[in-house]
Amino acid sequence: MVLISLLVLNLLHVLNLVPLKPYSRSLGERLLVPAICNSIHAVMAMWAKASCSYAGLYPLTLPLLPIVTVGFSVCMKLASPPSIHISVLISILSGTSFVITVSHGLAGIEPLEYMYAPLALILHSLSLTWLAKVSEAELHHPPDAQASIFDIYYTQLVNQSWVLGLLWLLHPDSPWQVLSRGNWHSLLFHGYLLAILLLGMVLNFLVGISALCVSPLAAAVLHSAKQMGQPLLHLL
Repeated sequence: MVLISLLVLNLLHVLNLVPLKPYSRSLGERLLVPAICNSIHAVMAMWAKASCSYAGLYPLTLPLLPIVTVGFSVCMKLASPPSIHISVLISILSGTSFVITVSHGLAGIEPLEYMYAPLALILHSLSLTWLAKVSEAELHHPPDAQASIFDIYYTQLVNQSWVLGLLWLLHPDSPWQVLSRGNWHSLLFHGYLLAILLLGMVLNFLVGISALCVSPLAAAVLHSAKQMGQPLLHLL
């Protein structure tokens, strides 16, 4: 998914649709933390989706993502932290969704979820807030030296590709063994795989751009909108 995102951005750059500066080492160093956090979070999310039921602990914690993001926004002293009214409203919605989901009961919780779920929540919130912090820091640079939001997002993707590649090689199962389990001769498999990759790429792009252009809270709400909205809709 990360490689496809890099390919699309480079293609748009070649077509002069998206201006991109060459990879900057200094910017890459500042974006190393969100790249590591995003990569580890992606691995945990993939494990949770593959190993656990929908009613597990990992999806239960997703409605809490906006609350944790508000906390990181305050701790990292963003120039434009979310207002108290918006923070309270989002906290009420997130808390209500969390309570409704818990009241329906949990089934099939893996022991590792008790560690992975809160850790994934913290890592994702930290990565969104850090991206916004880097974007704010770029505004203090001279106009000709400023990195655009696409430059920041592109640099973060490059960093993330290296981290994910390392995590893939460190996987207990051989990478080639994982690839060999796919049904590569089925057109239906190719169609589903392509659809999942493209939809995931678009969602990650929207979440990342929201964190850079709007706020980390907006990105967190966008990412967890489904898990926040479904329990509330059941009340109607």
